[in-house]
Amino acid sequence: MLLKHFFIPKLAHSSYLLAGDRTCAIVDPSRDVQVYLDAAEELDLRITHILETHLHADFISGHMDLAKSTGAEIYAPASAECEFPHRPLSEGDVFRLEDMALRIIETPGHTPEHISYVVTDTSRGDDPVGVFCGDTLFVGDVGRPDLFPGRARELADRLYDSLAKLMALPDFCEVYPAHGAGSLCGRSMGAKWRSTIGFERRYNPALQIGDREEFIRSLTTDMPPAPDHFSRCSDINRRGPALVSSFDPLSKLSPGDFREAAGKDGSFVLDVRRYDAFGGQHVPGSWSIDFTGNLPTFAGWVVPPDRDIYLVATDAEEARQTVVWLRRVGLDRARGWLDGGMFAWATYGLPTAHLPQLSVLEAGELHSDGMRLLDVRASSEFEDSHVGGAENLPAPDLRARSDELDRDEDIMIVCSTGHRSTLAASILMSMGFSRLHNVAGGMKGLSAAALAPACVMCSIPHGPKLLVRKVGDTVEKPRVG
Repeated sequence: MLLKHFFIPKLAHSSYLLAGDRTCAIVDPSRDVQVYLDAAEELDLRITHILETHLHADFISGHMDLAKSTGAEIYAPASAECEFPHRPLSEGDVFRLEDMALRIIETPGHTPEHISYVVTDTSRGDDPVGVFCGDTLFVGDVGRPDLFPGRARELADRLYDSLAKLMALPDFCEVYPAHGAGSLCGRSMGAKWRSTIGFERRYNPALQIGDREEFIRSLTTDMPPAPDHFSRCSDINRRGPALVSSFDPLSKLSPGDFREAAGKDGSFVLDVRRYDAFGGQHVPGSWSIDFTGNLPTFAGWVVPPDRDIYLVATDAEEARQTVVWLRRVGLDRARGWLDGGMFAWATYGLPTAHLPQLSVLEAGELHSDGMRLLDVRASSEFEDSHVGGAENLPAPDLRARSDELDRDEDIMIVCSTGHRSTLAASILMSMGFSRLHNVAGGMKGLSAAALAPACVMCSIPHGPKLLVRKVGDTVEKPRVG
């Protein structure tokens, strides 16, 4: 038995190659499948199985592309009622991959249709050696059950039973989850990519809650917000995503052609350059999601999936990589990018918009003088630490809550570093707000300048700055180990 791990940062997605001597399975594949094809070729293996633990909510799976490229059979939960050719699996089903036996246990809770694959390497013994548990059990955490409106309590109750099934496996059985630290499919998962049943039984906080009602309460209150694409991706994965090979290549557009295309109804301009570059000049009406930040999560959260996307990027490679990230979260309508960037746009004589950038020292002085300070971090981050007198409106919420702000008032916008605050400002500017100022460096800079309390989330090296869990009166960070 050979196991190879693949990891996609920002989405914090783990997938796996499980191999014997000649053939292999890919577990919970990403949409860009070339990495699996290359790995199988390097190992002189043939991909014969594609294993899905559940209908992923936070990313588009690569099962259709991988099946098209390899002819491998797709295995998926029977209860998912997938609309593409596949082998449906239910509790107790067993199939083989050379010397390995894979037994199915149904583990719903994070999603209604979830299954786990328990692997036994029969060439070595009769005990399970590992379990591909998808989003049911993580390192230091468990899957969140609140992604389906009106079903959080029901799914948390089912998750309690699913975890009991997993805990019946031997202590030495390895745990192979589909996510690590940084994913919004949990609340405080660790940065390690695997663990063991015994270690999780002993140290996983959620598994220390023996009372069912307390377990349900803990997983149905104070959960982090779920991005918009979480409500779309599951159904796309159920139907079978469009093949990446079916998409037209991204067009390189001159400033004139870009202006014409982006000006049509149903178009959307996304600027992925660094936020300070966006502040200097940008295409009027464009939205900013900094490529160096968590581009896929926030793009999936706020970019309309039914509009044609036109990109402003630093260069062609950044534009190309942006398209890969967008497709990972189900945004398949990227059409073109601005050749030559904003330099070409400006020299073509076209209008530009600007977002003034404030140093943290300038922001401190202006706030002392009474300028309104809008903190657009998640509410949990704001509750942890904020500047006195600031008010909180999370950046994605501004799409529906801009009427809570005064268009005629000067407003400073702050987040943890400057990425989300620029997104927030760009959303408001597209709605006609013109007296906005971005606090460059955000809470991290303000804390460094002793102008704000230390930001717990800003100091965490793993994952997006969105996750924090309150346990009693303390704040628990996402786990490093």
